[in-house]
Amino acid sequence: MLLILGALKVAAVDFERMQNVLSQRFGPAAAGQFLDWQKLLKDSAAQTETAQLKQVNDFFNRRIRFGKEQDIWGQSDYWATPMETLGRGAGDCEDFTIAKYFTLLLLGVPEEKMRLVYVQARLGGMNSSIVQAHMVLAFYPTPNAEPLILDNLINDIQPGSRRPDLRPVFSFNSQGLWQRTSGARGAGGPGSLSRWQEFLRRARAEGFD
Repeated sequence: MLLILGALKVAAVDFERMQNVLSQRFGPAAAGQFLDWQKLLKDSAAQTETAQLKQVNDFFNRRIRFGKEQDIWGQSDYWATPMETLGRGAGDCEDFTIAKYFTLLLLGVPEEKMRLVYVQARLGGMNSSIVQAHMVLAFYPTPNAEPLILDNLINDIQPGSRRPDLRPVFSFNSQGLWQRTSGARGAGGPGSLSRWQEFLRRARAEGFD
């Protein structure tokens, strides 16, 4: 099932506004992260999509510390904007995924090639009994191609078939929501997307026009 969501066309950004937001909320120390992120955009602009995926995935996996929403933001189920993630230098799986998604959009990767995917992840491999709600970014080179998975749990970008530890629940992007026909329950559902709308409002206010 496909539901159409309110889209955010990242066709223009206001870098000055973004930098001001970071400085006001997180202090001068956040400026270095922002400048490094701008350099990533500049250095990756002329690269192939494959190279862009690796560079963006590596940037956030190496620079952002994983943490729980309650510890970072003092609340649960909070989706941080890319600027908030950079400013705090920390995030949970949703924050990693959203930051990678928006950065790749800015590099010109078409949004129809990417989906944010809620999954049930078996931590420690297929034989593990520990199952946790998780989010990853899926990249589809062509509409019917096997997706490549960008994940903060591992640094390597692997095809979906090599990640049997991940069981998709539903996926979405700025164009729509794809819900499993089995009605599988897990990390969330269409009701969770009210957070996406609220997140888009905050992202626009920060300079993602």
